[in-house]
Amino acid sequence: MIGEGWKKVSVVSANAALIGGLIEACREVIATNADHLSELDRAIGDGDHGTNMRRGLEAVYAERNRLSELPLPKALEEIGLTLVMSVGGAAGPLYGTLLIEIGRQLGGTHVQDDFARALERAIDAVARRGRAGPGDKTLLDVLYPVHGEVLRRAGLAGISERAERAASLTFGMRAMRGRAAFLGDRSIGHVDPGAKSCALLTAAICRFLEEQCPA
Repeated sequence: MIGEGWKKVSVVSANAALIGGLIEACREVIATNADHLSELDRAIGDGDHGTNMRRGLEAVYAERNRLSELPLPKALEEIGLTLVMSVGGAAGPLYGTLLIEIGRQLGGTHVQDDFARALERAIDAVARRGRAGPGDKTLLDVLYPVHGEVLRRAGLAGISERAERAASLTFGMRAMRGRAAFLGDRSIGHVDPGAKSCALLTAAICRFLEEQCPA
């Protein structure tokens, strides 16, 4: 979820305050938008995506001091595990898989190309876990475009805008996975809640990194 500024950003990623700040930024954006996310989910799902995501981010926030003392890759793995255990529905395993795999792939490296590869492999792992792909009306419809922006070394603002635009495009998609798939064509005309939460988190991360690492 980091583009052109990855090399610059990664230099300060060793700073424990940065990890804590990212956790707080993600917690705040989900708390602010939890009701909206659940409203989106009520249209095509169980109606609890916002509640589930808020619970997961609160669980991560409760561990922020411990997590902030870890190297970034290990912190990402631990955050992923926390989300798997605390977020209900499909979102926990999918977000958890994403972060766990990014952490594992990154290891101790902080080079843009390494991050792009780590993100690609993590997205592939999410796709396998959810048995989904592009166009299936899931958070992958945000993750794939975000990865494309990372590959072309886009700026953080560009990544954020691409994520938001990608989430909005799920409005016209027919759901192929999850509970929404049972609605068939009736799922068209609704933004996917997982895609929306993914876009919100991406935007929050990009905003925070822009503030910490201005050009």
